[in-house]
Amino acid sequence: MSKIVAFESLSIDGVMQAPGRPDEDRRGGFEHGGWAAPYAAMGQGGDSMAQSGALLLGRRTYEDFFSVWPQRKDSPFSAILDNMQKYVASRTLTEPLPWMNSTLLAGDAAESVARLRREPGKDLVILGSGELVRSLMRRNLIDEYILLIHPLVLGSGSRLFPDGGPFLPLRLVNTRATAEGVVIATYQPAEPAAEKAI
Repeated sequence: MSKIVAFESLSIDGVMQAPGRPDEDRRGGFEHGGWAAPYAAMGQGGDSMAQSGALLLGRRTYEDFFSVWPQRKDSPFSAILDNMQKYVASRTLTEPLPWMNSTLLAGDAAESVARLRREPGKDLVILGSGELVRSLMRRNLIDEYILLIHPLVLGSGSRLFPDGGPFLPLRLVNTRATAEGVVIATYQPAEPAAEKAI
């Protein structure tokens, strides 16, 4: 069985919106895009990326990544993303998807991810994709959360754990801090993740 890992950059107040670039996601009038870039923590927290067999992405994150990474040939991360299998949850996209090694998960995302999770193989890592992560949390399908908690409070923006989300008892399994003050905390469900009736 594969493990589903949510790998997320967060502010101290739990905001996950637009960590990479000023123009990444201005929904809701968000003005703090690019807030995580000065901390350069993604590379330091990327152990799980190296162990993963594939990425799980929501439509918005997939389209944003595709608009940026294939063009950055000077970055080793571009080649990693190009060559990695990418599963994309979307009700609006159609195949063939434009980025190499991309497979559409049409229909209910949780049902598709539950099927992938039952297959043997390496971990499946979710980057960003807040709506996808929250839908999988409701179905108890996430096996591990790697949270890169940045030392700033944004005060607004889309949060990973919004009001009205599911009750989610977690246990801390690893933690370390970067020189810039980013805490990389790894959590797992207090009880093993298991699909709720789908």
